Amino acid sequence: MSTASKKFQQAARNIAFDEQHRATIRFNISKYDAAVAKGKLRYSNLPLAKQTAAGIKRKAISHLAYYLEQFEANISQRGVSVLWAKDAAEAVAYLQQIITENNARLLVKSKSMTTEEIDLNAAAEAVGCESVETDLGEFIVQLAGEKPYHIVTPAMHKSKGDIARLFHEKFGTPLASTPEQMTAYVRSVLREKFRRADIGVTGANFLIADIGGVSVTENEGNALMSTAFPRVHVVIAGIEKIIPSLNDLGVLLPLLAAHGTGQQITNYNTLFTSARKPNEADGPEKMYVILLDNGRSTLYADPECAIALTCIRCGACLNACPVYKTIGGYTYDTTYSGPIGSVITPFYKGFREFGHLSSASSLCGACVEVCPVQIPLTDLLLVNRRKMVEKGLTPFIEKIAMRKFRFLSTKRERYEAVPAFFKNWATTPFNYTLWGKKRKMPTFAPTSFSAMYKTNHKK
Repeated sequence: MSTASKKFQQAARNIAFDEQHRATIRFNISKYDAAVAKGKLRYSNLPLAKQTAAGIKRKAISHLAYYLEQFEANISQRGVSVLWAKDAAEAVAYLQQIITENNARLLVKSKSMTTEEIDLNAAAEAVGCESVETDLGEFIVQLAGEKPYHIVTPAMHKSKGDIARLFHEKFGTPLASTPEQMTAYVRSVLREKFRRADIGVTGANFLIADIGGVSVTENEGNALMSTAFPRVHVVIAGIEKIIPSLNDLGVLLPLLAAHGTGQQITNYNTLFTSARKPNEADGPEKMYVILLDNGRSTLYADPECAIALTCIRCGACLNACPVYKTIGGYTYDTTYSGPIGSVITPFYKGFREFGHLSSASSLCGACVEVCPVQIPLTDLLLVNRRKMVEKGLTPFIEKIAMRKFRFLSTKRERYEAVPAFFKNWATTPFNYTLWGKKRKMPTFAPTSFSAMYKTNHKK
């Protein structure tokens, strides 16, 4: 068993029975569930919208190299520097070089899971540049010294009381502060950061090939502020964010909003196509786009699982997943958690350390039902489980147990030849180690159903 797998199991045991944590997550996700249910009502034919969106993303992934090269050619001709990073180390090296060349001392960034993937904040600070999260949720978790808990709602695990206590400790604000008062305080802090920042960093919800544009969607306006004041705008985006055409946004943006937050459309939707032009008064002087691979090519090369790259990061599968709602985001110990994270992380970070995540699922299919781009997540989780077996990465005791189970279960005569008391003894470990203290293995009846049926049938 890998170190990451042991850590996962211990964390899952600890958090699964934390009633306060469960109550906070249940409350916060219930708010999203209600909003999303309402948001979907705008569609007269939601399945058709999903099918269309899935077709757009699958077309993009099927011709990934072509559309990425088209994007690079179109945006480069407007003076934007496109940098290709094969892994996190190369992306960090590019970023640190940009910081050094521009003598930057303060960096502001909007919410971006891709920047979390490369640990951007630590990378900037390593070369003497302060990095400040400007999304409210990201600001909160950065202040707490934590990572995002959820790919859409970084501070989902915190109640308003938790945040009030954090702000009181860090800023001396009143313990009784309301959410509105705390938001106003953060706004005042960030205004000064925006004004003084040398570099602004954003992710990208979509990279648009035919116009060479970067689409960023947000609800707070902080991404716009992060690009309006600094001299330099840096975009860090995974290569899978590419879409063929500007027209595709008409389908994708509303679906992303409806499934992510329940909105008809996100508050701010911005297209970046270049830095400030000579005849323009506002905007950055320079713009860079760092295209990140970091394991995506490994996933792309897998014909069974490459479809996972069509994900638009709406977070719907996390909100629907009973496992995620039980063990929480931090238990996964990865950038991407929940069903989609369990599928892609083994390709990004290796099956030896993270293949166990593919078993963190009940296979109930709720994630498949809610996915706006029709990713067959449960099928992919099963594929990953099979890969673990094929790679010889399953625990030795599990291999032995499964061989014995296969031998007994493939013939009824063998199974029924084993006495009930022995079956009960053999499954005793489930009660003490494998299932935890709050679940018990059912006991085997002294006589099987088939034996009773035969006896009664004779009568």
